[in-house]
Amino acid sequence: FGCMDRCSVPHSSEFKLRRRAILVSVAVGIVLLVGKFVAAALTGSAAILSDALESIINVVASGFAFYSIALSDIPPDRSHPYGHGKVESFSAGFEGALIALAAIAIVWQALPGFFTPQPLLQLDLGIVIVLGAGLTNAALGLFLIRTGKQTQSLALTADGRHVLTDSYTSVGVIIGLVLVRLTGWNVLDSITACIIALNILISGTSLLRVSVSHLMDASDESVLQDIVDTLQQIRRPEWIDLHQLRSWRSGDRHHIDFHLTLPRYWDIQQGHAIDTEIEQKLVEHFGGKGEAIIHLDPCTPHHCSMCQIRDCPVRSTAFRRAPKWTMEMAVNWQPG
Repeated sequence: FGCMDRCSVPHSSEFKLRRRAILVSVAVGIVLLVGKFVAAALTGSAAILSDALESIINVVASGFAFYSIALSDIPPDRSHPYGHGKVESFSAGFEGALIALAAIAIVWQALPGFFTPQPLLQLDLGIVIVLGAGLTNAALGLFLIRTGKQTQSLALTADGRHVLTDSYTSVGVIIGLVLVRLTGWNVLDSITACIIALNILISGTSLLRVSVSHLMDASDESVLQDIVDTLQQIRRPEWIDLHQLRSWRSGDRHHIDFHLTLPRYWDIQQGHAIDTEIEQKLVEHFGGKGEAIIHLDPCTPHHCSMCQIRDCPVRSTAFRRAPKWTMEMAVNWQPG
């Protein structure tokens, strides 16, 4: 009982927000990339060059994120019946891998400076350029993360976190350049670059971990709890037991399936009506995007003590109490 067609919202307002945000990210990333390479050329700083190398990753990753966001909005079709949202998880993983690659490139670039430190030129101008880039990236990163959470876009959130990490990198670069200017120890420039590399490597690893988690359909306990709470609010006396609850996301589409125990003497039409009602309420709760597949189980004498139907014609045991549905009970793979 899927709702594949009626739950698709192509070219929605959320998609427009995601597309606008990622286009802003690409445009700003290109401008900052040029600025950082100019600053690196003027100063000869390995730390600024490392920041510029990370900006290349920003632009490439933002471009891939734009593609993934456009693809993820395509409704489910015959070849992709669950939609195209998984591409956003690939995008986040791709970005994480690029960040790790940038960290290696930064260390490779900075190593010679440990043995033959070079004097840095026009440090004041370099500091001003990097400071401006850092502040811009901080504002952009927060904007992308907020929009990503608002539109449930993993690709946009990942891009925002990467851009925000780039702003932290700029702060590290500025600290290193100020120390070089105050002490005259040019080797601090290479040390700063390596510290930056370690920081972005941690960020890239975190993105990869999130990406793999989504691709492996890892459980999100907050989403499962939300589903259980929703079912508990609309629960009827005839809905005897809930178990084997599972949920996963593909982009902004939620996929839910679970088993629901109903009176065994009901006919198919009654069961189908309940199935349709629950599915519609769950999909509406998650913004109209997704589907719920409900497996209907017949009750057994085991359920009599928790069944609230007063005039049940097949009751074998007196009613005792109907336990409140909890996430721990709902995810249980055995009927309650």
